[in-house]
Amino acid sequence: MSRFTTFATDDVRFPTSLSLDGSDAMNPDPDYSAAYLRLGTDAGDGLTGHGFVFTIGRGNDVQVAAIDLLRERILGRDVEETLADLGGLWRELVHDSQLRWLGPEKGIAHMAIGAVVNAAWDLRAKREGRPLWQVLALLSPAEIVDLVDFRYLSDALTPAEAIDLLEKALPGRAEREADLLATGYPAYTTTPGWLGYDDAKLVRLCREAVADGFTQIKLKVGADRADDVRRLALARDAVGPGVAIAVDANQRWDVAEAVEWMAALAPYDVAWIEEPTSPDDVLGHAAIARAVSPIPVATGEHVANRVVFKQLLQAQAIDVLQLDWCRVAGVNENVANLLLAAKFGVRVCPHAGGVGLCEVVQHLSMFDYVAVSGTTAGRMVEYVDHLHEHFVTPAVVTRGRYQTPTAPGSGAQMLADSIEAYRHA
Repeated sequence: MSRFTTFATDDVRFPTSLSLDGSDAMNPDPDYSAAYLRLGTDAGDGLTGHGFVFTIGRGNDVQVAAIDLLRERILGRDVEETLADLGGLWRELVHDSQLRWLGPEKGIAHMAIGAVVNAAWDLRAKREGRPLWQVLALLSPAEIVDLVDFRYLSDALTPAEAIDLLEKALPGRAEREADLLATGYPAYTTTPGWLGYDDAKLVRLCREAVADGFTQIKLKVGADRADDVRRLALARDAVGPGVAIAVDANQRWDVAEAVEWMAALAPYDVAWIEEPTSPDDVLGHAAIARAVSPIPVATGEHVANRVVFKQLLQAQAIDVLQLDWCRVAGVNENVANLLLAAKFGVRVCPHAGGVGLCEVVQHLSMFDYVAVSGTTAGRMVEYVDHLHEHFVTPAVVTRGRYQTPTAPGSGAQMLADSIEAYRHA
C-alpha cells in the first residue's frame, strides 16, 4: 500500500507582457502564469502527478494559496484507492462545505480543486503507462458516467441518457483510435491575432499560419471598431478566401454593442464570434446568437462550471462550446461538459491560449473523438506557439493538426529547470 507523501506548489510566471503575446481587448498585459502542483507518493516508482491553474500574473499567488488549502486532504491518502475512484475524490473536494462557500463551485477554490484532480489524473495515467486521452477512452460507459456529478444537470442530461450516448459511440472506438494515432487532431491558431501586434507582424504571421497548414486563424477584437475592420481586412487579404477567420472579443461588449460591432465585421466571413459579452450572461449570449446568425457564437474559457454550460446549451446561446482545462474543477467536470455538448449536438473547440493549455486540453478532445462524440467534424483545438519548450512532453502541431501524444500522463509536467527559472519571487 502506498500513500501520498508530498504536495508541492510553485508560483510560476513568464513575462509574456514584454512582447504582448496574449494581449487582447480586456487583457492588455498578460504574464502567462501557472499555479503549479506536484503530487508525490512513497510507492518507489519515481512517478509524480502534475497539475496547474493557468492565470495571467497578479493573483497567481492567491491561486497557489488556494491549492495549498487542499494539502491536508491529500497527504496520507491511499494512492491506489484514490486513483481508482477519482469520481469520489471530485465529489469529496467539491462538496467540502467550507470551501464550497467561497463559490459555490466557481472561482479560485473551484479551480484549485481542478489542479488537484488533474494532478491525480496525470499520476493515474503515468501509473497505467498511457496518455490521458487513452486512459479515459478505455473506460466503459458506466465508468465514464461515474466520474460525473449529475446534481443540477438531470433536467438536461440524466445518467441513463449519458450511458446511452456513450454506448452508441462504442462501435468504431478502435478504428477512431487508430485514425487518431495516424493523423492527429485538427487545430487552429491564434498566434497571428494578438491585439498588441502591429500590422506587419499580423500579416506575416497570417501568411506563416497558412504555410504551416492551418485552415483557421483567430484575431482578437473589441478595442476599436475601425481598427478591427482594418485588421480583419488585412488578415483576410493575407490568408485568402479559403481560410476561416474567427474573432474573439474577450467579454468586451454589452449585448447591443456586440450585435452592432459584428455587423461591421460580418463582410469578412467570420467563422465565429468568441466571448462577445460576460461569460455569466446566458440570456445575453442567446440574444446575440439570434441577432448575428448565421455567424456562430462561441464561449467557454471563463464559464465557471457545468451548470452554466448546461444553461447556455438549453438556451441555444452557443454554437461552439469552448471548454477550458483550468476554469472548472478538472477532468471530471470537463467530461460532464463533453457529455452535455454531445446531448445538445454542439461542437467542442477547446480554449488553449496560455501556458501549458495546448499540452493538456488536446487529451479531452481526443477522448471526445474516440469515446463520446465520435467525430471531428467542425471541431478543432486552439494552438498558440508560446512556451511549449518548458514542458517535458510539449504539444506538437504539424500541418495544422495536433500529433496525438503517446507518452504516459496528461502533458502537464513542466521541466524542473523552467519551474526554478521562472518561480516568482
